[in-house]
Amino acid sequence: MNDSIGELTRDIRSFVDARDWRQFHAPKELAVAITAEAGELLQHFVWQSPEQSIERARLRQKEIAGEVADVAILLFELADNLGLDLATVIREKLALNEQRYPVAKARGSNRKYNEL
Repeated sequence: MNDSIGELTRDIRSFVDARDWRQFHAPKELAVAITAEAGELLQHFVWQSPEQSIERARLRQKEIAGEVADVAILLFELADNLGLDLATVIREKLALNEQRYPVAKARGSNRKYNEL
């Protein structure tokens, strides 16, 4: 990965601004679009066992990558529009999750932090 969050955010902002789409990209609209794109991503895996989903991800990597990119682009734009530094909020959330999910308790477990 050689592109920074800041560089990608600027590229997305430029793409949107060149098309005068910001008028359509209120926070609610971006959140709805993220959900819709995440649904398109999920569609690749519906009714698949874990093993089948791994195989499908391998076989349909290009299509799935496109859906992942759609979700990420919209997420980057939403963070930018809300004035959030995406790298900072991700680091803050990771730090919180480090506290919530200590390795000694969480390793190999899928339990939520309040159940550990």
